[in-house]
Amino acid sequence: MKMNEKTDLFEIIPVHKAVISLVVPTVISQLITVAYNMADTFFIGQIGDPDQVAAVSLCMPLFILLTGMANLFGIGGSSLISRSLGVGNTERARKVSAFSIWTAGTVSMAYGLLVFALRKYILPAVGANEATYDFCSQYIFWAIAVGAVPTVLNAAFAHLVQAEGYSKQASFGMAMGGVLNMILDPIFISLLGFEVAGAAIATMLSNLIATMYFVVLIYRKQDSTVLTLDPRFYTWESRMTFEVLLVGLPSCVMNLMGVCSNIMMNRLMVSYCNEAVAGIGIAKKVDMLAFAIATGMSQGVLPLIGYNYSSKNYKRMLSAIKTTFVYSLTIALLGMIFLLTCAGPIVSAFIDDLLTVEYGGCFQRIICITGPCTSVTMIVITFFQSVGKKVQPLLLSLLRKGGFDIPAMLLMNAWLGVNGIAWATPIADFTAMLVAISLFIPFWKKLKLELNQKNK
Repeated sequence: MKMNEKTDLFEIIPVHKAVISLVVPTVISQLITVAYNMADTFFIGQIGDPDQVAAVSLCMPLFILLTGMANLFGIGGSSLISRSLGVGNTERARKVSAFSIWTAGTVSMAYGLLVFALRKYILPAVGANEATYDFCSQYIFWAIAVGAVPTVLNAAFAHLVQAEGYSKQASFGMAMGGVLNMILDPIFISLLGFEVAGAAIATMLSNLIATMYFVVLIYRKQDSTVLTLDPRFYTWESRMTFEVLLVGLPSCVMNLMGVCSNIMMNRLMVSYCNEAVAGIGIAKKVDMLAFAIATGMSQGVLPLIGYNYSSKNYKRMLSAIKTTFVYSLTIALLGMIFLLTCAGPIVSAFIDDLLTVEYGGCFQRIICITGPCTSVTMIVITFFQSVGKKVQPLLLSLLRKGGFDIPAMLLMNAWLGVNGIAWATPIADFTAMLVAISLFIPFWKKLKLELNQKNK
């Protein structure tokens, strides 16, 4: 894609076409990513051992932290790159890309080694017991100790490539990793008999191959892209570092708080039985479909909003936000209806264990009603990130996960028992949506006023 083609996408192409062009590939890649996460649970579930399914669920919070690191540097970097391109500062954009890539790789490597070294203390803390500890240890070795760097860089590269308007290439890289994982899962889990370790090996290898795709892509487009792997452009320039980290921090915090939330949920569930842990793990994996759509819609439109905000084209920016809201809410409502009506068959497809299916189906019907709320909150968070705001997205991220749902889990567990733990999710997401709307409306009115004054 040449430079004028990229600027046409941000400046000239009709808004609804530009939004679809950016969003559709991102949503597809997010859905494929969810599919390969679900594939781990599905193929392990075919073994018929709830303890191994529970082990993957228990390790998931530790794996989610890798996504948080990718968002910290990927979303923070892509926001600043798109705003830099909006004012024509390609040199700054190049430095941002180098900083984001190299720092993401270093931090993820340190995290992976640390988690494995401290697994004897970490795994019991996240809910592993005698029946699941060895399975958890096998999983984190391959998926986190060995796989941390490719997992983080794969997602971070996708965000950075997206910032320049290469949405198809970004989505292809993410999708390729997902498809490879789904192909490798049955080979390593069943054919080679590695079981839970095989799922982790498949995830690590698929992310490694996808990361290499992005490395080759950047190398081949080095004459037409601001993205660079050249360490000579790496800098700790204070203002740039501050911008990247603070803009990306809300998404990282959301993942971090999601980890705390999942750990609390698993610890409460394990007090009932491992089948309840496996059931909530399957339900949460399936519900990731709704979150993937909301994330894909919001992250896809981020460069369009950031570019037009920095170039002060508020009319186009506001139109992009409205269009994304309509599309995202419509899809979220349809997804909620689908998951409500098909919860039982979906969960039973993962595992042939009556008690696990009973728990999972019930949890799925409760959790899936959060889809529309999540879509609204995610778009508001991404909007604030794309224009460089720090406080609003950080506040919403803290409230959505941890701030509301952990207290709700404790209260609802005491009131309704095991089902109450699941009800904490829709309660927290609905409350976070109300706060998001209350923060968004004043900023929206301010931009509309500036636009009206500009047009006079």
